[in-house]
Amino acid sequence: MQTDSRSSKLFKGAIVLAILLLLVGELIIFHNNKQVAETNPKTHGSSTALASTTVGPMNIADMVERVSPAVVNIETSVVVNNNRDLYLNDPFFRQFFGDNQPRPNIEQGIGSGFIISKDGYILTNQHVIKGANSIKVNIGDSKKYPARVIGQDQELDLAVLKIDPPKDLAVLSLGDSSKIRPGEWVVAIGNPYGLDHTVTAGVISALGRPVQIENRAYKNLIQTDAAINPGNSGGPLLNTNGQVIGINTAVNASAQGIGFAISVNTAKEVIDDLINKGKVVRPYMGVWLEDMDEKAAAYLNAPNYGAIVVKVISGSPAERAGIQSNDVIIGLDGKKINSSDELQTYLKSKRVGDSISVEIVRNGKNQSTKLTLIEKP
Repeated sequence: MQTDSRSSKLFKGAIVLAILLLLVGELIIFHNNKQVAETNPKTHGSSTALASTTVGPMNIADMVERVSPAVVNIETSVVVNNNRDLYLNDPFFRQFFGDNQPRPNIEQGIGSGFIISKDGYILTNQHVIKGANSIKVNIGDSKKYPARVIGQDQELDLAVLKIDPPKDLAVLSLGDSSKIRPGEWVVAIGNPYGLDHTVTAGVISALGRPVQIENRAYKNLIQTDAAINPGNSGGPLLNTNGQVIGINTAVNASAQGIGFAISVNTAKEVIDDLINKGKVVRPYMGVWLEDMDEKAAAYLNAPNYGAIVVKVISGSPAERAGIQSNDVIIGLDGKKINSSDELQTYLKSKRVGDSISVEIVRNGKNQSTKLTLIEKP
């Protein structure tokens, strides 16, 4: 009896031990599965939550904090004369109205810019400072510095200003806009509606956009959906490394999410001219051009490519070389020219004083002439 009782107790103990081991094993398996699920979520909801935290670059705030000291606000004042001033400047009218002159009508403007040298050179848009009688720059230390225009270019809509700071300034690094691609993240910093150092982010939407705004024909602009509003003009468009890849210039007022910037490579080509000469020096032939099309080719008995000479400027290199209206320029220095844009692009690679060979078609016959480029008036 004692042996049976002992055996029964051992059997029951073994069962209890087995149950305990089974429970411990289940707990271990549950814990491991939970860790795997947290590390590699499988459910749709978890994947969505994880993805939402990784959209866009994670270093924008740090980058903005680093570059903001080099972004400036620009305030301009333009004195606008009215018709009444014309009469009061006439001695005949002054004898009736007296010598009391009216207060001048002053228009205020705002814009943005960024510092490109530690001694105070600033790059901005030409339309920001056009016609300004007074320019002040705020570099973020609550002090406004008077600025003077060192150089400007209407065609490219670029200008360089100069302030005289008491100490070295923070400077932005100029990137390479030839390496950017649609879809890359960009950041715009500026002074929209007077709200200084406003930061907006988006992506590059497209490259090489031509845009006509009033009397300016922009070429090769960067299109972005980063918000660009009035007052942003002249501010930097930055990549996520904090390098300038564009100069914010314009926004399509009839649509949302369509802004434009001048590529920084365009600016880099002319900054030295703007600083050293006050203007962009361009080689000049002296012709007005139109692109060729099928109808014009048939009328002029010329191939369906090239640039049609619409007008030859009197006294220009083209006139001295014998080029005439309705000539079709099909080549420069042996390089085929398909359009007026290609001709202008080729001229940009030349210097004032260079001699070039011009291949033309006149009355169905190919001819060649040479001319020496001068500085564009």
